Amino acid sequence: MSEKLRRARRLCALFAVLLLCLIPHLVWKLLPVPSPWPRLFLGLAARAVGVKLRIEGMPLSRDVFFVANHVSWIDILSLGGATGTAFISHDGVAGWPIVGWLARQNNTIFVARTDRRGAGEQVAVLRSALEQHQPVTLFPEGTTSDGSALLPFKAALFAGLMPPPRALEIQPVWIDYGAATQDIAWFGEEGAGANASRVLARKGRIPLTLHFLTPFHPADFPDRKAIAEEARNRISAAQSSLSGNLLS
Repeated sequence: MSEKLRRARRLCALFAVLLLCLIPHLVWKLLPVPSPWPRLFLGLAARAVGVKLRIEGMPLSRDVFFVANHVSWIDILSLGGATGTAFISHDGVAGWPIVGWLARQNNTIFVARTDRRGAGEQVAVLRSALEQHQPVTLFPEGTTSDGSALLPFKAALFAGLMPPPRALEIQPVWIDYGAATQDIAWFGEEGAGANASRVLARKGRIPLTLHFLTPFHPADFPDRKAIAEEARNRISAAQSSLSGNLLS
C-alpha cells in the first residue's frame, strides 16, 4: 500500500470516528452529567491513526494529576482515551481550527505561558479543574521532544499544586514508543501538518506503551520545584531501568 493510500485511509477512519462520537456527545451535553464521548473519541482516534496500545501499571481514575513526557500529538489521543484525563495546553491551541474546539470538549485547560500578569488567574483555573475530580495531565517539558531523553521539567507549570487544592496524588507516566520513537516524534522545525502527514503515512502499527508509575503525594514535598524534580526522576528511572533490561 502506498503512503498516500495509508494516509487517506487513516484520515477517513478519523473522520468516521468523529461522526460516530460527535452527535451523541452534543446530545449528552444537554444532560447534567459529564459526557463520556470525548474519552471514547480519543481512544478510537488513537486506534484510527494506527496505535497499538499497551498499558503497564495501574492508572488512578480520579483525584490524580498525571505528569508525562511528551513526544507526539498521539500522546494526547492515547493517554486521554486510556484515562479520561483533561490536558493543560498553551492557549495557542485554542485557536486552531477544529482541534481547538475538540480540545475544549475534553475540558482542556489553556494557559498563556508568556503572560506573567495572568499567572494568578491561570493557577485559579487549574485549581478549579482539579477540584472537579477529573484527572488532569501536564507535559512539564513544555514541548514535544525527540524522545531520546527527558527535557528539563518547568517547575512553574506546577504552580497550581502548591498547596494542593484537594487530597490528590501525582502519578508520573512514561510515554514510550520504543523503536518507533524517531518515526513518531514531533520536534525541531517540523510543522504540525508535516508531522501529521508523515505519521499518518507511516507503514505498520504504532507501538505505544503507557507506563503508569508509582504515585506520590504533593503535600510530601516542600515546593513545586521539588515536585517537578521527583516526577522527572521517576520517569527517568523507568526509562533507564527498561534500557538496562534490554541490554542485559
